[in-house]
Amino acid sequence: MPTPALRARIGQFVEAPAIRRLIFAVIAINAVVLGLETSPSIMAQYGPILTAIDIACLMLFVVEIAAKLIAQGPRFFRNGWNVFDFAVVAVSLAPQSGALSILRALRVIRVLRLVSAVPQMRKVVEGLIGALPGMGTVFLMMSLIFYVGAVIATKTFGADFPDWFGTVGASGYTLFQIMTLESWSMGIVRPVMEVHPYAWGFFLPFILVTTFAVANLVVGLMVNSMQDAVEEDEGASDERHEILDALRALEARLARIEEKMERD
Repeated sequence: MPTPALRARIGQFVEAPAIRRLIFAVIAINAVVLGLETSPSIMAQYGPILTAIDIACLMLFVVEIAAKLIAQGPRFFRNGWNVFDFAVVAVSLAPQSGALSILRALRVIRVLRLVSAVPQMRKVVEGLIGALPGMGTVFLMMSLIFYVGAVIATKTFGADFPDWFGTVGASGYTLFQIMTLESWSMGIVRPVMEVHPYAWGFFLPFILVTTFAVANLVVGLMVNSMQDAVEEDEGASDERHEILDALRALEARLARIEEKMERD
């Protein structure tokens, strides 16, 4: 079992700025290699080299995770980003033959380690996670709107346009396409209006509610959550500075006490 002093030294080494920059560079190199491996012509010419680089990158990731496990012990799994890095590396180490051959394609998720390596990206992800409760409520409301709209569209337009509105499921998919504004006018709405001239009275309010109102509400929730995450991080940084200032003041006071004792 490693001693506490050894664990501390390993932890300081792994978290050193130079090592963190090295890991960042390896992640970037690995991302390029994984992209090059998708080209048959490049693999035919440089396949063994790219495979060796990929294995070397993976081994470095394994050593990094192992070092963190030794340094932090059970505390390692209390950090969500550590668990994320562990899962990414574990997937890469899983057997990639037979029924698990799909895992070979999942090696590319190693690129997502950039998220945990870059603090700014982590803030974005933390903001997205913080927005999930509010987004869940918005998505539930949007689901209700889609269900009501799909039922209305099926009953109103299903007989004349069975491919688009023949069932509630088909209507829901068509309404989703309309919400994205992809070929909604000339591709769907205008042909429907040739048979049902007042169909615009259904489609236009649906677009206004889903595309412009509810979708912007989701964006607003995400922005607010990210802003809260940034403010919380800044608050924690200010608290750390206050603690450091207090420790420096205490150190200076102890130094003055020692000087006074030496004079006496």
